Amino acid sequence: MERAIVYVVSDSIGETAEQVAKAACGQFSQCDIEIKRIPYATETETLQEIINEAKDLNCVIMFTLVLPGLKDYLLAEAKKHDIKCVDIMGASIEAISEVIKQEPTYTVGVHRKLDEEYFNMVEAIEFAVQYDDCKDPRGIKKADLVLVGVSRTSKTPLSMYLASKNVKVTNIPLLPEVAPPKELFEIPANKIVGLINNPEKLNAIRLERLKAHGLSSGANYASIDRIVYELKYAEEIMSRIGCKVIDVTDKAIEETASIILQSLKEVNK
Repeated sequence: MERAIVYVVSDSIGETAEQVAKAACGQFSQCDIEIKRIPYATETETLQEIINEAKDLNCVIMFTLVLPGLKDYLLAEAKKHDIKCVDIMGASIEAISEVIKQEPTYTVGVHRKLDEEYFNMVEAIEFAVQYDDCKDPRGIKKADLVLVGVSRTSKTPLSMYLASKNVKVTNIPLLPEVAPPKELFEIPANKIVGLINNPEKLNAIRLERLKAHGLSSGANYASIDRIVYELKYAEEIMSRIGCKVIDVTDKAIEETASIILQSLKEVNK
């Protein structure tokens, strides 16, 4: 059986190159092909060590080296020993550069950073779902942001939208009959945002919700008096906390989120 080694060389973690190598090697099931990954190859000394090891072997070097200096060095050294090299990213970068008429930044580890951002977003979304509607008050101290407000002030959709921006959010409904969790008063006020809405707008929203659930429009939940009472109570709690308060009456989710993200940015300066 034919044997060979595929060296996977990267100036980052090397996951992309390894996946390509595995896919390519999978086309040769009758051969014994070993994949050897060398991540974080950011020095010419490392590349020279690879060349010294590979020069007498039946091998291919597949690489994702972004920095032109490293790439050129590897190609030149490999050519001296007639080692086959495959630049996995080079052709793609050059093609895009030609189309958009811009030079690449040659930033190492961009793909990895994008992966991390994606997984952080997924984690934030899972957090928002887990701690939605104060299902577990322990989420209050773990959250980047806590939203408080009466029912139908867009707490949940806003939590999910902010999660897509990598912000871990929990939200707490404020009801006169239920005392807020003690944890709410044990975190900095600048991590809390109160949401309020116009009573008439809330009345219309709650009536629609009752209708959607096949319930009577005469329920206390949607009465103006009840809504005014809830808002007054909620504003007292927000005042006690000393948190930022946003009137969401005429605001889209994105607009409210923008205000909050700017506020968080100032807090984290």
